[in-house]
Amino acid sequence: MFDFANQAYTLLIITVVFGDLFTRVIVGDRGDDYRLGNLLWSAALATSYLMVVVSGPLLGALMDFTARRKQFLFTSYIVTVFATALLYFIEPGYILPAMLLIVISNYAYAVGESFIASFLPGLGPPEDQGRISGFGWALGYVGGLFAAGFTLAVLGEVSAENYDRIRWVGPFAAAFFLLAAIPTFVWLRERGTASALPAGRGYLSVGIARVGTTLGDLRHFRDLGFMMLSIFFAMAGIYIIITFSFIYGAQVIGWDTGVRNIMFIVVQIFAAAGALGFGWLQDRIGARTTYIMTLLLWIVTIACIYLTPQLAEIANRWLGLDLQAQYVFLVVGSLAGASLGSSQSAGRAMVSILSPRDKSAEFFGFWGLAAKFAAVVGILSLGVLQNIFGLHASMLFCIALFVMAIMVCLPVNQARGRQVAQRWDAQVWRA
Repeated sequence: MFDFANQAYTLLIITVVFGDLFTRVIVGDRGDDYRLGNLLWSAALATSYLMVVVSGPLLGALMDFTARRKQFLFTSYIVTVFATALLYFIEPGYILPAMLLIVISNYAYAVGESFIASFLPGLGPPEDQGRISGFGWALGYVGGLFAAGFTLAVLGEVSAENYDRIRWVGPFAAAFFLLAAIPTFVWLRERGTASALPAGRGYLSVGIARVGTTLGDLRHFRDLGFMMLSIFFAMAGIYIIITFSFIYGAQVIGWDTGVRNIMFIVVQIFAAAGALGFGWLQDRIGARTTYIMTLLLWIVTIACIYLTPQLAEIANRWLGLDLQAQYVFLVVGSLAGASLGSSQSAGRAMVSILSPRDKSAEFFGFWGLAAKFAAVVGILSLGVLQNIFGLHASMLFCIALFVMAIMVCLPVNQARGRQVAQRWDAQVWRA
């Protein structure tokens, strides 16, 4: 249910509506192909993700030590809701206040992703982690359909003329998240036992010490280490797509509002299907194999995104059609959706499988670190590249990122990594 709830934020604020609103209306540098707006949007998101990189492992260590994951999760949830609701008061030209609210809200949302993921190992046995993770991710996209479907139908297009209506996207996303996440805090159980605070030491020093210990312990988890590095490259590409796909549609493809709305529905449906389908598949053929398959699908998707205008020309020439590029882009959106849901779900499940249960929050803190540092590198790199070469050509950078993710994942042995985690848990319990 938390996956269902928080999708309203990432879709309405980061992907579909507010990112486009920020670049084209709040900043609005039309004479320069919105390159300044894209760069400032990249800077705001990269700053928030860098804050997650710095604080994520420490917060994960504190959660494991205090057994208060639900309290940490609740705090991040309330901050996200409050800062998102305040976006209503942003006017065109209010660039710095808009960036500040995005930094605060996206930091709280992003760190909350690590908090909720740390509950995953306690929700079922290792052989069911792919299905559980996939179901949660799929339900998230269903939540996105509910949230954004209403928003796009009621609030209308992203434009200066429609600003008095579209500005309600912040309060609506906040209200949806606020209400839909309530079941999580009512029914989700806190698993784990709090440790006693050593005499003369505070939680901060204990957290820092546990992070240092976990960094040292990572040398025992070779496969998990390679998996984290692969996730870094993959998430750099994925965050570029999440951040710029609908901006790309508006600025490069030049789609109509109706096509944008259809694209949203297409992406959500195929993302949910991808998360469920590949989640079922990875429990049968292995999470690592499934994860690599999703990365190959991403490479095909990025190539199609870049070649959309040419694909439209080829279809028109060979089939005698009169297709516009924006309609071909809808087909490409189905590939992007299937890639989006499946790759993130498979990566999260792999971390769960390879992590010992008594360090799950800490290792998911490092998972969050890898993903968010990837966001910093990916989004800033794309922001700089598009400022030089334009948004269209810069999307090819994502192919290199997914190729690197595959290469780094090749040494990972899922069975060996799981055995290491099980031996670690057995030693802890005997101790």
